Amino acid sequence: MSNIIIYTKDSCPYCVWAKQLLDTKNATYTEIRVDIETDKLADMVRLSGRRTVPQIFINDQPIGGFDDLSALAKNGELDKLLT
Repeated sequence: MSNIIIYTKDSCPYCVWAKQLLDTKNATYTEIRVDIETDKLADMVRLSGRRTVPQIFINDQPIGGFDDLSALAKNGELDKLLT
């Protein structure tokens, strides 16, 4: 089973779409809301090099945002990462 962490904010449609995509894969993930846990924003930026949400990590590998996750799903790579 993969270790998935997704950094999100409440008012982010891309965050909702990323979680929905992971849900369709029956993937279990840990959500970190950087709008609530504001100290985690610095961790996200340090780990990903990006300030935008969502930021998704699978097995400590930075995936990027929703567009990156969606591209992985379309080319079949996401399923490989999740097994």
